[in-house]
Amino acid sequence: MQSVIQKIEEKFKKGAVVNVRSGDTVKVHQKIREGNKERVQIFQGMVIRTDRKDSHTSRITVRRIASGVGVEKSFLLHSPLVLKIEVTKRSKVRRNYLTYMRERTGKAARLTSVDFDRNAVNNVHDKAAEEEEAKLAAEKAEAAEAGAAKKAAEEAEREAKVQAAVAAHK
Repeated sequence: MQSVIQKIEEKFKKGAVVNVRSGDTVKVHQKIREGNKERVQIFQGMVIRTDRKDSHTSRITVRRIASGVGVEKSFLLHSPLVLKIEVTKRSKVRRNYLTYMRERTGKAARLTSVDFDRNAVNNVHDKAAEEEEAKLAAEKAEAAEAGAAKKAAEEAEREAKVQAAVAAHK
């Protein structure tokens, strides 16, 4: 029988998560909220650590070089803010924690590539995440449509003012 904690964890676990390993190069699509706006930001880098794979608190640490500075971010795989993880490259590594990659730059930081079926790894259908992405896209389209309607109304108002001014000068 499951404990109460396990039942709660199962409720918040995502239905399907991409199988990510250390040494993979991934694109993580993360939802960012700035004020009252939401957008999707993509963080691309190499996975240098995977933690608690089968748990609801499973986490990956992704490292990339941005403007000559190493940047690391940890992502909870089952977080609702992580919309999608896409594996772009898989490398042969013999460790789970690739902390030695922090000291390496340039050609020394290269890893040997391994062939893998990109479609099979990345084709994970999580209904909730897909619905959330569709909702964000619909909100964005609705906002754009409202902006276009407002702009058209302002343009019509300006045109009416121009016509009135032309009629007054005749």
